[in-house]
Amino acid sequence: MASEVVETIQPAVMLLGLGIGAATLSRAIKLNPIVGYLGLGLGLASLGVADDFSGPVVATLAEAGVMFLLFNLGLHFSLGRIRAESANIFGFGSLQMLVAGGAFAALFWAIGLPTEFAIIGGFAMGLSSTAVVIGLIRERDQEDCPVGRAAQSILIFQDIAAIMLLVAAGALASGGALAPELGIAGLKAFAAFIVAVLFGRYLTGPLFRLIARVGSSEVYTATALFIALAAGWATGMAGLSLTLGAFLGGMAVADSRYRILVQTEIDAFRGLFLSFFFISVGLAINPVILAQNWLLVIAGAIALIVLKCLFNVIAGLANRWSVPGSIQLGFLLGQGSEFALVIFALPTVAALVDPIEPRFLPILVTAIAISMAVTPLISNIGRKLAGKLRRGPADQKLDGDDAPVLIIGLGPVGRSVADALSYNEIDYLAVEPNPERFETALADGYHVHQANPADPRSWDAMGMASRDVVVVASVTLEISRQLSPLVRERLPDVARVIALPGPEGVQEFLELGSLPVDITTPGGTERVIDLAFEALGRERRLPVADRSEEERALEYA
Repeated sequence: MASEVVETIQPAVMLLGLGIGAATLSRAIKLNPIVGYLGLGLGLASLGVADDFSGPVVATLAEAGVMFLLFNLGLHFSLGRIRAESANIFGFGSLQMLVAGGAFAALFWAIGLPTEFAIIGGFAMGLSSTAVVIGLIRERDQEDCPVGRAAQSILIFQDIAAIMLLVAAGALASGGALAPELGIAGLKAFAAFIVAVLFGRYLTGPLFRLIARVGSSEVYTATALFIALAAGWATGMAGLSLTLGAFLGGMAVADSRYRILVQTEIDAFRGLFLSFFFISVGLAINPVILAQNWLLVIAGAIALIVLKCLFNVIAGLANRWSVPGSIQLGFLLGQGSEFALVIFALPTVAALVDPIEPRFLPILVTAIAISMAVTPLISNIGRKLAGKLRRGPADQKLDGDDAPVLIIGLGPVGRSVADALSYNEIDYLAVEPNPERFETALADGYHVHQANPADPRSWDAMGMASRDVVVVASVTLEISRQLSPLVRERLPDVARVIALPGPEGVQEFLELGSLPVDITTPGGTERVIDLAFEALGRERRLPVADRSEEERALEYA
């Protein structure tokens, strides 16, 4: 029994160890870890050991990685954002598929391939890799840039289109009518969307409030994993894609005040499992076909990338995007898709083209895998070209997307800081680890999320590196002492105002580059607020007009 377990998990353990080495080496030579994972997979395939890593465990972990990636994407697409991005999702997304997919379909038909394959295969070629592109967007912190937002919206529409293509391929296999099958799939997808909206509106809050009372980090982790996996399982059981369910599961939590907490728990699993997916893509590259037909494979990969980038740029221009924006977006989406690999692996699809040219699909699949592998390089070219055409930075954050101030703790001091910022029309984000204070602050109308700032894993989810000022208003002295050296190392450019419950530690935090304030002294809270405004470089406007600077100075002198 033990030997069977060892044999079952051995491929996953070996890939995990090799993946650590590949990611470390990629970082050392300043490459994206995705390149390292893909290169590792190709290297193993070239050694002839790809079959040793093709078991169900690795495949399941790879699929789970993509599901967690889509769940994380859903966490950033609340119902309000979907409304705001509907033009990109359904307008720009459908336009991109019509231009790119339609052009590839016409090309396949023109070279003599069957009409059924030209339509299904052509529109499959119009799809881009959700896993690769979203991974790059997160790596580059482009989630809230115009190009990043548009790319994510288009990928959501593409996931829906991929479901329809799979339904069409299934109808082709069964010989059934295509229109009813597509209609049923559309109704199922709409029903899943409604369920996600209802879950997010009526169940998410009570569920996490109940868990907060338990106060166990293990329960938080288990709940986050359950929502991501159960949502994918539910849509899979309904005949839809697992990734669509995972996205809807994330969307159900997106409007919740517990989103940061869920994202913190999911991020570690997402990165771990996603490495298996990228390694699997590298393993899918057939080294024999690459060796025997290397000219055709390389030519096919180049043609795929060039045409896909061109079609995407045309779609961007047709959507009234600027030339630089269209180029950057077109190059970012200029690869084949993991969904295309699935579609071309279906026997019914392969049977359409194999009698005509048996080498066509193996070469095309290998070219798609190569296009995914070189996406970081191709997208960098588009990004730099767009930057030169703009005569400025390649990416700009949308106005108002990032609050400049993060407040940790909404006790009396934190609330005073939040009130002062709101009165001066300065955006802030607050996090409160205590469930009771969180509920109270939320009821009082503060912009607050529940999260544990003492856990460095949550910092990325809170966007600490993108803030101008962090005000620590209710963290204990012990935790502040533990975190301050790490904060200084990782966030050297962020001003840190720390409210201390007494004189102890003031000099210590000054030496660490923080701005400590003993709030037990007269005017201590006012001093915290003023230091935050000074760090922002903003003049503070007071609610009481006749209160002078001298009076406030005397208050905390």
